[in-house]
Amino acid sequence: MDNRDSLHHSLVSVRNLSFSRGNKKIFDDISLDFERGKITAIMGPSGTGKTTLLKLIGGQLFPAQGTVTVDGQNVHQLRRTELFNLRKRLGMLFQSGALLTDMNVYDNVAFPLREHTHLPESMIRTLVLMKLQAVGLRGARNLMPNELSGGMARRVALARAIALDPMMIMYDEPFTGQDPISMGVLVHLIKSLNTILGLTSIIVSHDVHDTSAIADYIYVLSDGKIVAQGTPQEIQQSDSEWVQQFMTGAADGPVHFHYPAKDYVDDLLSTGKRY
Repeated sequence: MDNRDSLHHSLVSVRNLSFSRGNKKIFDDISLDFERGKITAIMGPSGTGKTTLLKLIGGQLFPAQGTVTVDGQNVHQLRRTELFNLRKRLGMLFQSGALLTDMNVYDNVAFPLREHTHLPESMIRTLVLMKLQAVGLRGARNLMPNELSGGMARRVALARAIALDPMMIMYDEPFTGQDPISMGVLVHLIKSLNTILGLTSIIVSHDVHDTSAIADYIYVLSDGKIVAQGTPQEIQQSDSEWVQQFMTGAADGPVHFHYPAKDYVDDLLSTGKRY
């Protein structure tokens, strides 16, 4: 796919992106496309900048080099008001859920509607109940965040993320800390909402199995580079030993179980002084 085709089909286009924190290079000249209406996963070991990529797409961070285009707009060239208007069209599901602890479920979901629209409360009520119905929690509208299980809190956060009918949702580790049932519910919701609402979804996740089950396309990042990309089936068939180790969770391989050390026998027979 050439650049013209990719820009037409992609809601988000990242080109030649480089970003560093201090002396550590997080991204080194990477390019990615996130196709409209699809679920794209960003995977890789801890510390590879997956969440940082979401912040670059949302305009919270600035790249050292390269461009991030969302729906035809260069994110880092937008004026403040233009950037805020773009963000209203982007939903975000944080790893923690990030619910407002002094508000009940209903008011958490109503919050973005009250902040960013001039709708009457009667219309807001209808929309809030619709969003809660979509995630199966209409009956929990009066509960406080501390009364919710982890899975329920994540689903309320998802209802809030879709309150303004965004064109895209970014999920930051949505499956972390979930029991198998809650995980299954979230997987189903992400897939069904993406289809029903015509969303574009970006998922940052360590969970290889469940993410691969719903992703249309996967990028695997490591050491600032894209080490693999393709459909879940293509990634599973990768001839890279590193990618195979990551996808299968093998304890040893290119990423060694043992931290580099001197020969074991020599170490045992040494004088015992500290190194």
